[in-house]
Amino acid sequence: MNTKSTTKRRSEGKSASYLLDTQVGFILRQALQRHATIFVDHMGEDLTMTQWAALSKLLEKGPCSQNLLGRYTAMDAATIKGVVERLVRRGLVETNPDPDDGRRLLVTLTADGVAQTERLIPAAHEITKETLSPLTKDERTQFLALLSRLK
Repeated sequence: MNTKSTTKRRSEGKSASYLLDTQVGFILRQALQRHATIFVDHMGEDLTMTQWAALSKLLEKGPCSQNLLGRYTAMDAATIKGVVERLVRRGLVETNPDPDDGRRLLVTLTADGVAQTERLIPAAHEITKETLSPLTKDERTQFLALLSRLK
């Protein structure tokens, strides 16, 4: 039997049963790419989405350990470490030893970090609004609820 024709038939059979365009990961990645573009267009502060997550969570929760901040923002230890280091260099957060446990670093917004985060909250709301704009109000509520179940 001809190997090329066998490979072609196998390939055709598999492609009919797996269409990338219908796969959840592919669709989520496309939606995230759209959201990332909207984020960059609106944020205008040279902040990444992970940096914004850290800043906004610190504003919400107050000072916390770097490890806890990583858990709050769904970042692994290496990622949150890099995010915090970049925010420290920018003067938006500071780290100090935890008075209750010297092995742990507490991450705190600086005065500039608080001011910038508060100033950018309206842009963050606009990013969410624009990202969800193709959906009706009821669809947005349902979509966010369904996404939350996938976490």
